[in-house]
Parts: sequence; structure tokens; C-alpha cells
Amino acid sequence: MFEKYYAAISESLLFSNLDLKALALMLECLDPKLKSYKKNDYIFISGDSFTGIGIILEGTAAVLNERISGDRMIITTLKRGDVFGEMIAFSGLSKWLNTIQAFEKCKVLMLPKARIVGECSKICPWHRNLIENFLKLLSDKALVLNSKVKFLAIKSIREKVSTYLYEQYKSTSSNNILLNFNRNELADFLSVSRPSMSRELCKMRDEGIIYFHLKSFKILNLKALKSMNAL
Repeated sequence: MFEKYYAAISESLLFSNLDLKALALMLECLDPKLKSYKKNDYIFISGDSFTGIGIILEGTAAVLNERISGDRMIITTLKRGDVFGEMIAFSGLSKWLNTIQAFEKCKVLMLPKARIVGECSKICPWHRNLIENFLKLLSDKALVLNSKVKFLAIKSIREKVSTYLYEQYKSTSSNNILLNFNRNELADFLSVSRPSMSRELCKMRDEGIIYFHLKSFKILNLKALKSMNAL
């Protein structure tokens, strides 16, 4: 059933260092469910009962923090191989803290919480490997969230935009950047208003620092962009 998704599943840190035979046996043990979602569907809404973690197999999604006022902030985007819900799995919480929304048509592999954190009845030799991967995943996510807190503390819109684009440059080593989300979603991610962000982007374009069209950005003056990086 899951053979066509082995490549995507293997990209997840949760299943690293497993060959295909071990992966097949592990999936049989975990008894996962395959879920499909359309663009803008809610995969989970804050307050829903937590039953397990998910892995994105196709498409993209986002973890959102939605306020009572209706405002929302994108905490992180999710692409193929990314895991969500892992921060809750080993906690005493029973509800989703954040909303997970599909940005486009998605396939998601859901892993039951009990099969991950509980004792394996089959005493699988790969279960220990899974737990070790899980702990590494949690450590990496904690580091990312720590960086996110620093990022959100930046006051200037220009510094927020410059820092985000420079971080994208560092992760890809390319002056050409293709965002995972649109302009409204970028404003949500940066916790700024869309009009204010657009004005700042246009100023940076007019100053010859960047060029942009829709989701595509090109860094024209890396030195100037780096000088405005706040992290």
C-alpha cells in the first residue's frame, strides 16, 4: 500500500538509516493511515484531539497559530518528508495546540501515538532506531523554534524581510529563491501587514537589492542584504 511513498517516507528524519526492508517492516508494525487533503483543507484544527503525528508525503502545508481576533501567524511550513505533531507526542497534552492547513493538495501519513511512544509488542529491532531518530527530530525542532523566537523579536520590517531572504540564501547557496508560500502567507509568517511588507519590498527592489515576481525572488546585492540581516 505504501510502496509508492517509500522515497518520501525515507526523506523524513524519523525513518533515516533504515533500508527498504526495515522500512516496510517498521510501517507494518506502526500501522499508519494514509490521508488525502485538498488545497486549503484543515488537516487539524487547534483543540482537536491528538491521536498521532503526521508526515507530509505530497504537497505542502503549514503550522498556524490562530488568534481569537482572526489574525494568524505561520509558525512553519511543511514540505515532503516533514513531520508535524512530534512536540506533543511525548507530552501530557491530548489536544492539538496549533492548526495544520494544506497549502496545496496533500497526502499525509498518520502514525498512531501509541505505536510510537508505547512498547513494541513485536520487540522490533528497528523500534529503538525510531526512538533515537525521534529524539534527534525533537532536538532539531527545538533549535529551529529557538531561532524562530529570535526572528520574531526583530522590530523593523526591512530587517525581517532581509533576514528571512538571507536565511533562505544560506540554506540554498543560491541568489534565486522560490518561496513555499504566497505574499499574504509570507506577511503572516513575518507577523507584519501585507501592505507594509509590500512597500518595503518595492523599496528594496528600487534600491537594487532584490528583484521579485510572485513567489520568486532574486538577490541582486548580497552584501547589502547581509548588512541588514538581524540574526
